[in-house]
Amino acid sequence: MTESITRIATAAAPQPAGHYAQGTAWRDLVFVSGQLAARPDGSHTADQLFATQVRQALASLLAILAEAGSGPEHVLRVTAYIVGVENWPEFNRVYTEMLGEARPARTVVPVPELHHGYLVEVEAIAVRGG
Repeated sequence: MTESITRIATAAAPQPAGHYAQGTAWRDLVFVSGQLAARPDGSHTADQLFATQVRQALASLLAILAEAGSGPEHVLRVTAYIVGVENWPEFNRVYTEMLGEARPARTVVPVPELHHGYLVEVEAIAVRGG
């Protein structure tokens, strides 16, 4: 029996601007697309401080996970793209604040630039909560 892929969508995160879903789920696995720091209404925060952008991107990621029946404690892996390796300590601080005791596998990739001038993008793989 082939199980279908579920598309995850929530108004608590920005709507996709391209040909992709906010997230997808298959069985108990949840895949969250890369989240820039746009607000749920689509307005931009690219002119805001790095920490503000990290909070917004992670808030969108967590909202998509919640819609899928998951949460920080069920995240298996996070990949973060940050502009400027010097922002790594600040990323760690905000990430720890927002994910709490959750310690998923994680990769942080310094990059020269991101779309729309953002300084951070995050994506995740998680399982649905029990």
